[in-house]
Amino acid sequence: MAIGALRTLREAGRRVPEDVAVVGFDDIEAAAYTAPALTSVRSPMADQATATVRLLLSLIEGGPKDPVVMPNELVIRESS
Repeated sequence: MAIGALRTLREAGRRVPEDVAVVGFDDIEAAAYTAPALTSVRSPMADQATATVRLLLSLIEGGPKDPVVMPNELVIRESS
């Protein structure tokens, strides 16, 4: 979505990041190769999947519903 936003903004005559800052999510590999390079939030997907399964199994077994907080990292590039 954010890569598409970069293209749409460019076509509309807007400058990134001078006029509009754009930040993506998931930090896919292509984010580093856009023009300008896309700032993105990197989220540990494998760790999230593991934590989700553990929480689900705990809930099935009647365990606690403790919140799970996962770390994220802001990868700053040229678009912000």
